[in-house]
Amino acid sequence: DDANTFYCVREDHEKPAPKDVVNEIVSVNTKNGAMKILATGKDFYAAPRLSPDGKKLAYVNWNHPNMPWDATELRVINLEDSDSSETDQHSLIAGADGDTSILQPLWHPQTGDLYYISDQSGFYNIYRAGTEESVLPMNADYGGSAPGWTLGQQGFSFLPDGRMAAQYRKDGKSVLIVAVVTSDGPAQEIVEYGMEDGLPMTFGGVIASPSNDLYFIAGSPSTPISVFKWNLDKKGPAEVLACTSSLSFSQDVISVPKQVEFPTTLGTAFGYYYPPKNNAFQCTTEKAPPLLVKAHGGPTACTGTAFNAGIQYWTSRGFAVLDVDYGGSTGYGRDYRRRLRKSWGIVDIDDVCAGAKYLVDQNLADGDRLCIDGGSAGGYTTLGALAFRDVFKAGCSLYGIGDLTALAGDTHKFESRYLDGLVGPYPEDKAIYEERSPINSVETLSCPILILQGAEDKVVPPNQARMMHDALLKKGIPTCLKIYEGEQHGFRMAENIEDSLDSELAFYGRVFGIDIPDAIGIEIDNM
Repeated sequence: DDANTFYCVREDHEKPAPKDVVNEIVSVNTKNGAMKILATGKDFYAAPRLSPDGKKLAYVNWNHPNMPWDATELRVINLEDSDSSETDQHSLIAGADGDTSILQPLWHPQTGDLYYISDQSGFYNIYRAGTEESVLPMNADYGGSAPGWTLGQQGFSFLPDGRMAAQYRKDGKSVLIVAVVTSDGPAQEIVEYGMEDGLPMTFGGVIASPSNDLYFIAGSPSTPISVFKWNLDKKGPAEVLACTSSLSFSQDVISVPKQVEFPTTLGTAFGYYYPPKNNAFQCTTEKAPPLLVKAHGGPTACTGTAFNAGIQYWTSRGFAVLDVDYGGSTGYGRDYRRRLRKSWGIVDIDDVCAGAKYLVDQNLADGDRLCIDGGSAGGYTTLGALAFRDVFKAGCSLYGIGDLTALAGDTHKFESRYLDGLVGPYPEDKAIYEERSPINSVETLSCPILILQGAEDKVVPPNQARMMHDALLKKGIPTCLKIYEGEQHGFRMAENIEDSLDSELAFYGRVFGIDIPDAIGIEIDNM
């Protein structure tokens, strides 16, 4: 009974070791709970999509050591006559070359054609099954900000009248495309919409109602991530229906970022520059502000421009911020995303350093007051920049990864082979892991470092933070270690998040000789 059946990805943890976890696509009868395995035999599955007539099921699969942005396959099961759940027995629609990422399949509700995104052109473009050319060819990535990281992502959809709606990013801003698609040839009657039409600065996940009301997740530098409604016919400012935060601030203290492109070792890299902004104050004594450089996590992800209290905190207090989309980030095409292959701990560090130096050359930052921070994978880039380069004058590691070998040996199934592509297979390339681990290069640390750590962190054990702190103490370098009880990998308690920000500001104030009004007390060793 199709009305009582849904299709999903099942992950079986009966054997909890990552290598023993089993992923499959199953159907579930909602009346009696009975499950039937429809696709099995591969390491990972995603995006089961039922055709409009209910006769076919499309899905994506891939195997270790690939991640979904490396190489996947798109397959289709004929539900009426398929007698095998073995994936290799199902029709292969795309991905036969083993080096193309195919994601987000979706059936057209009227024509029954199957569409998907693929990076075969060098960018995540939209294709119709059976054709080699994109229906919306463009040197831009569709698919959302970080395709492949989670289930349920969809960077394009279909309107009730059959037109396609898709979004991509241009000059740091989201653009909506609406176009007519048919069963033959490229899209027609293409229209673009942006901020000038009332849309937010960044948005994604568009779905439509019969009245052409579009609903999507969006935000802006002054608006936290929210659910918005916008009418395609009437245009006008998009309406916030639900917001992730009750915070609201005057535009007088909101810094609006500008996307910057700067030279680096492999060509150019990108980031978002937030100038200091607080209309209640005016600086008359400095030519350029101190700069805080931020490295996002992932690392195969990207930063965004929706309201971020952790950035506006700094810009409202006189700091400029550079949020870097280093090589390896998503949203800039396949070649850019693949820059991190075997090069994590090299390319990302080169790019955060290059971005800081570029802003100094542009008189947008003070070269004597450059600092950097990051958490988790971004914390690894931060620690690497402090250990292996001499660009920054101070830094803050928030639960940063100091030992890559520990990360290689302790993670969940999805990321258990991630480092094969970023660094190399372990333990075969153990020497590279050790060489790129900042914990093994503490002797090269030479600037003040604040270390913020969760006491119950299983990804970055507190002993790594203590080892780094001890090394800095022995070298006579100003340092401070704060360990937060009850916190794991990523701070979740409001009071600790607040204290970590205030501690970092007080730390830089002491290091750079900045008078911070009402600064919290902080004990800095060797100072």
